[in-house]
Amino acid sequence: MNVADLSGLALDYWVARSLHDFVREIHFTDSGTVVSIRGNDRGRPWDGRFTPSTSWEAAAVVLERAQRLEVRERMRDGAVHCVADFAGGQRTVSAHGESLRVALLRAFVISQFGETVDELVRQPQSLFGTHSTPVGEQPSVGIENELPKPDGEIGDIKSAPR
Repeated sequence: MNVADLSGLALDYWVARSLHDFVREIHFTDSGTVVSIRGNDRGRPWDGRFTPSTSWEAAAVVLERAQRLEVRERMRDGAVHCVADFAGGQRTVSAHGESLRVALLRAFVISQFGETVDELVRQPQSLFGTHSTPVGEQPSVGIENELPKPDGEIGDIKSAPR
């Protein structure tokens, strides 16, 4: 998937994945339509919705990582072309977007993962650097096939009826 085409939920997800120094877990809320994260950004805990594509409050964590941000073009319809360098990024990148916020976020994802990314993974996951691992309920140990049996198998003390 091209980063230049990311928007909404997919853009929020890949921004969260790019913040591997901040985000520990990614979840989805509101029937899978909103990204929710758990993490700690420079002493500020974050546990809840993460929507940088629609909120400057959330996008500020990306803006704070910008070492250089240059708006090259601004069209009448609001579209923007920007060039940016980010702390921890691989190189100077440029991106387009329908707003400065979207262009900034796309540039940040490009700086971390390059021009293309994988499809959105719609399940809870933990981040370890740039890699994610699915998170699920942990099975209880030792009870998968251990149903009570009246015949008295191993583990049954065969107590006398009362």
